[in-house]
Amino acid sequence: MAQFVITYLGGNQPATPEEGRAHFAKYMQWIKDLGEAAISPMNPLKDTHQVTPNGEVSTGTGTKMSGYTIIEADSIEAAVKITQACPFLDIGGTLEVSELVQIPG
Repeated sequence: MAQFVITYLGGNQPATPEEGRAHFAKYMQWIKDLGEAAISPMNPLKDTHQVTPNGEVSTGTGTKMSGYTIIEADSIEAAVKITQACPFLDIGGTLEVSELVQIPG
């Protein structure tokens, strides 16, 4: 079975603490529903720094990537279907799905 990375981009912050808790509960249920397909389910990112080819460093990101999840699936189509059920989409976020390439050695 292949492994896929689901990358989280953008998304809106909840307007209230209650809204945040409700969204988090939906997200946790989605993770639970993934079962053993979730290889590395919750990997939020913070304090991002960008390094350019000339060595300059700036804070923040140009991609708005906020985290990732690694799953196993039979195909990219199956991985996309899993991704379409992610509650991150409910808060205006975008998800990218990519197959991880296993490099020998």
